[in-house]
Amino acid sequence: MSSSSPLSLDGLDLNQVFFKSISNADPPSQTNHHTKISVIGVGNVGMAIAQTILTQDLVDELALVDVNSDKLRGEMLDLQHAAAFLPRTKIVASVDYTVTAGSDLCIVTAGARQNPGESRLNLLQRNLAMYKSIVPELVKYSPECILLIVSNPVDVLTYVAWKLSGFPVNRVIGSGTNLDSSRFRFLIADHLDVNAQDVQVSSSFSYFV
Repeated sequence: MSSSSPLSLDGLDLNQVFFKSISNADPPSQTNHHTKISVIGVGNVGMAIAQTILTQDLVDELALVDVNSDKLRGEMLDLQHAAAFLPRTKIVASVDYTVTAGSDLCIVTAGARQNPGESRLNLLQRNLAMYKSIVPELVKYSPECILLIVSNPVDVLTYVAWKLSGFPVNRVIGSGTNLDSSRFRFLIADHLDVNAQDVQVSSSFSYFV
């Protein structure tokens, strides 16, 4: 680095002291990995996950997918318009699964709501049909991704996603009882009047061998 006018102090050329050129140095290391997460389903759970991903600065790109195009566009715009308060992340959304291409992680929160009095088995049948259209598309566009299943009933749908994907067992994960454990921690902390972060309980994630 050089200056247009010499800097000197008591005859000492400060340019030579502070702005010496660096020789025999390796160039800065380059990384071409573009970290990307896709969230399938932009309901309350999906958007809570998306907001957490953004505020934690976890990815370079976040993709959202949902069948409801109007809601999807609205949620995407809300996140994009909050960009001034968030780490820099590209946010895209589409009803087409091509937007998920190249994802490192695909989080599936999409699923039918359980109706009053409806059994979880009936709910399963409705979500099973949905998963038959979701999982193959994710596999098609992100064959190296990890699938994280959040939809209910989570254990069975994690198994379904594993069978539909053809992925190794360690690349299909269910959220398991993590939410129940979080609720339990809060209740204990509230009863003991302590911070929930200071309470530890057993938690598990679902996977199948």
